[in-house]
Amino acid sequence: MSESSISYVHVPELHRYEIRDDAAGSEPVLVGFTEYRLPDDVHVDFVHTEVDDSYGGRGLAGQVVAFALADVRERGLRIQAHCPYVVDWLSRHTEFADLVDPVDPV
Repeated sequence: MSESSISYVHVPELHRYEIRDDAAGSEPVLVGFTEYRLPDDVHVDFVHTEVDDSYGGRGLAGQVVAFALADVRERGLRIQAHCPYVVDWLSRHTEFADLVDPVDPV
């Protein structure tokens, strides 16, 4: 896998942003995602993020979260995060702090 073979795609019908390896064969291979729910018309609530173990340690989870949050910003929505990975990521990337709203515990 080279970095140029990785792509990030929004798949709204599945409520997730996917990480795909485009060099793995004729069809892109799903290697990770960050999943969300839409609790209302204003928020995108991130609930789960995962990356296939064979692709771990390459920063792909952070890249898909950055891609997803930039898309949320572009769409004029706000962020909530129940996913522990996204919560931690946001604590280290304050450039999205203006979009984050607190969440009620699940």
